[in-house]
Amino acid sequence: MAYKITEDCISCGACEAECPNKAISEGDTTYKIDPDKCTECVGVHDTSKCAEVCPVEAPKPDPAHKETKEQLMAKYKKLHP
Repeated sequence: MAYKITEDCISCGACEAECPNKAISEGDTTYKIDPDKCTECVGVHDTSKCAEVCPVEAPKPDPAHKETKEQLMAKYKKLHP
């Protein structure tokens, strides 16, 4: 399941540098996550780094983008051949 950034985002940018897939970018008012690039850090880390570093817990799993660990790993391998 890809993550999304909620309206709680304070636009600090801490999450952007942590994303191994460059899935996080600055939006109009808050940061946003591209679900096509988000692998929940599967393939690199044991946990989602964006959620770990966020001071307001804005990154949350996005129920609109449910994926298995196997699907996330396949996505990671496609992004990093």
